[in-house]
Order: sequence, then C-alpha cells, then structure tokens
Amino acid sequence: MSEQFKAFWITETEPKKYSREVVERGIDDLPAGDLLVRVRYSSLNFKDALSSVGNKGVTRKFPHTPGIDAAGEVVSCADGRFQPGDQVLVTGHDLGMNTAGGFGQYIRVPSSWALPLPAGLTLAESMILGTAGLTAGLSVQALVGAGVVADAGDILVTGATGGVGSLAVAILAAAGYRVVASTGKQSEHDFLKSLGAAEVISREAVTENCERPMLSERWAGAVDCVGGTTLAAVLKATCAGGSVACCGLVGSPDLPINVFPFILRGVSLFGIDSAECDDQRRARVWTNLAGEWRPARLGELSREVGLDGLGAEIDKMLKGESHGRVLVNLDL
Repeated sequence: MSEQFKAFWITETEPKKYSREVVERGIDDLPAGDLLVRVRYSSLNFKDALSSVGNKGVTRKFPHTPGIDAAGEVVSCADGRFQPGDQVLVTGHDLGMNTAGGFGQYIRVPSSWALPLPAGLTLAESMILGTAGLTAGLSVQALVGAGVVADAGDILVTGATGGVGSLAVAILAAAGYRVVASTGKQSEHDFLKSLGAAEVISREAVTENCERPMLSERWAGAVDCVGGTTLAAVLKATCAGGSVACCGLVGSPDLPINVFPFILRGVSLFGIDSAECDDQRRARVWTNLAGEWRPARLGELSREVGLDGLGAEIDKMLKGESHGRVLVNLDL
C-alpha cells in the first residue's frame, strides 16, 4: 500500500451532479511524471471552482482533484532537473484540469511544468500570487512591451476585486502607474484603494454610452478581466496608441465591437494565456513579481483556508461574492 495523503475530491454521483469531500489517496494513484512534489500551499482560482461543479470545458473526467496552482518541496525527480528538498511552484499547463492538482498534498507532474521558487518569495506568498498573479503579470508585461509607460495616463483594471483584477491593481501600483479600478461592489472601494488604486469607479461608469461607435479617449491602457460589453467599451475609450490586455470572461466570452478603435486610434488588444505561455516569459514575470512588481502588503491580499474550508470559498466564488485571493494551506 502506497503512502496516503489528503486530497479534495470531486465525484460525479449521477449525470450532471457532483459531490465534494476530503478523502485519502495513495501516492501510487497519481499520474505518471518525472517530478513528485509535497504540496504545502495552493490557491483557489475560477477554473478550480468550475472544475468542482463538473464543467467539462475545464475537466473532462471525474473523480478528480482540482487545483491549478501548487507550491512545495521536491520529493523525487527522475530526470535530475530538481533535487529532493528543492522548493518549486507549478502553475498552469494541465495541473488541476485533467491532471490531479494542488488541492492534494502530493502532485506528480512532468518536471518541465515546475519552476524554482523565485528568490524573495515564500511558498505561501508564491501561492497568494499563483496563476492570478502570473496572469496579471503577463498583462502588465504586455502593456509595458507595447510602450505604455507609467506617466502615459490612467490605466484601467476591470473586474478589480477578483483574483486577477486585485493583483493587477497592486502590481500596476507597485510599478508606478496611476490605476483606476472598476467594480460593481460599492463595499470594496476601500479594499481597492488599499491595494494602490488612485480611483475606484463603477462598472456602469465604464460601459456608459457603450452603444456608440467610439467613446472619448480616457485610458492609456487597461487590464480587462470581464470581457463582453465591458471590454468593447474599454477599447472604444482607449487613447490613441494605447493597449488593452484581455485576460478574463466573467462578463461574457463575446466581444461586440467594431474596428474603429483599431484603425482610427491604433489601439492594440493583447490576449493573455497564462496556462501555456513559454517558459522564458513565465520565468521573467515571476522574477518581476518577486522583485519590482511585488505588490505592497502582499500578505493582506488573501485569506487562508484548509481543504475542509474550500467548499464554502468555492460557493462564494461561483456566486460572485469572493474578493482577493484564497490561500489553501495543505497542512491545516
């Protein structure tokens, strides 16, 4: 009998009905891979919440352990890329989607999926950032690469209370940008200002008059976590030569837009894919997140739960009631 460990387990009890529980699994039950990691921390992301309710666009086969993020110590590495005891993090690829994920105390994955823990971050801090931080960092990297400098003007972040949005606000503020955060939650204005937002506006302020072909120039750049009508309105209000990073679809996957922002103002739209971005970009962003882009008061961006507390946090996220980051401590 192989060594046992705790894991968050999603089971399809009958067609389109799913149960959630904490179970014991054996290490020998994990999929094949070069790298075995003892997971200390993970984090809750929207993909994890979708997987937990049986979204087949995220996870095809059940039972399953979600968790697209994991950080911990190497137990063994068959190809010698890492040594036992090395601290590593894994984000993206297929972790937690169709490969047993970070909501279990052990994962086994290809060693190419892992990165050494960046200097300057603890395991817990790396998971407060996690995929959300990587996505936000890739978004900021896209704006910087397009020439959107800190004194260019206001940078808008939509869906700003979510995991990606809140970290985008904090990262941009740390990098010296003037950030305008958009949210539909009046109660979260103080939270967003504590992250570094210079101004907080409503969702309606972003989408006002969005049926018009173009809107007055307002944003030097933007990180959009919403999609749909919101993204269309952001593009129509982006200044000439400005750039928008698109990294979410909580509002809608559709984009009701004309070509005017692109051909009349030269606006650029960047799609952000954190799951399959190349290793060099991934490593570069993590270096920045541990250094000059490190959010102020990083530890205050999250609340910590064990596997037993995950169900309630998943329900909050699916209802749109979550804010900031949920840090999952696998040793609680």
